[in-house]
Amino acid sequence: MGASSDPNQDGSDEQQRRSEIYTYEAPWHIYAMNWSVRKDKKYRLAIASLLEQYPNRVEIVQLDDSTGEIRSDPTLSFDHPYPPTKLIFIPDKECQRPDLLASSSDFLRLWQISDSDSGRRVELKSLLNNNRNSEFSGPLTSFDWNEAEPRRIGTSSIDTTCTIWDIEKEVVDTQLIAHDKEVYDIAWGGVGVFASVSADGSVRVFDLRDKEHSTIIYESSEPDTPLVRLGWNKQDPRYMATIIMDSSKVVVLDIRFPTLPVVELQRHQASVNAIAWAPHSSCHICTAGDDSQALIWDLSSMGQPVEGGLDPILAYTAGAEIEQLQWSSSQPDWVAIAFSNKLQILRDK
Repeated sequence: MGASSDPNQDGSDEQQRRSEIYTYEAPWHIYAMNWSVRKDKKYRLAIASLLEQYPNRVEIVQLDDSTGEIRSDPTLSFDHPYPPTKLIFIPDKECQRPDLLASSSDFLRLWQISDSDSGRRVELKSLLNNNRNSEFSGPLTSFDWNEAEPRRIGTSSIDTTCTIWDIEKEVVDTQLIAHDKEVYDIAWGGVGVFASVSADGSVRVFDLRDKEHSTIIYESSEPDTPLVRLGWNKQDPRYMATIIMDSSKVVVLDIRFPTLPVVELQRHQASVNAIAWAPHSSCHICTAGDDSQALIWDLSSMGQPVEGGLDPILAYTAGAEIEQLQWSSSQPDWVAIAFSNKLQILRDK
């Protein structure tokens, strides 16, 4: 994915911009991280701390592409209860809606980012508790914002449920007991269809038009082996990918042929922590893990057997175990990774 820029190198701004790698050092270990989607906020990301205490921090940072520096805006940094398990900016490329950032931890929270004449600030807009009978709820492991219908967010919880919120009305649209054990991740596959993975080792698909039933797409071959992450291919919704806990392989599934993986990606040397499908291509996926590697794969040949297994087309080695990976949907040349207290953004061209 290229190398760091050399500021003394002669050449145009465009060559400088192709320097490929920019690094931001946070004052704490980074866990949750994501790209902004709005086209007027290029190179903007949110990052959150992983501190073993109640108060944690979220920062909104932005690359100044004239200087090559990623900077934090102190007016857009805020305290967060517990470490967020995930952060997502509103999927609003055309800037038609308020500038919102969602976070999951004990509850789902929506934060409104204001940029007006009176200054910039972040304010808590909504605190959404999925347990109507108690002021406490099972901790949220993850969530996904529906790009096709941005009023809907789906959350997954250790209490075995998935909850679909109407964030405009601030009400629960649907709550389902999705699995037999903790639900670790959730992903939308369209307007009313989502999938989830769980400590029970299964990938299940739900259709909101038929809430009584779900389809098991895959079960891990060893009983009680948790599946911890799920990525649904937005460009070709026939495909999804999942990660097995403490495993160095990534399982790619074709939902038309349940139970059997269409391919297994087996070039990581340690546990895989994160997966991201390319937002602009139906056959590329990025994976990252404890071997400090981020690998990009071309799956266009995945239906055909490849001698010795598939190899990645690009590899990048970070300075420590990569815990988080996000591919920018509004700038698809850019991938972000988080390891230790560092955020790096990489141009994958």
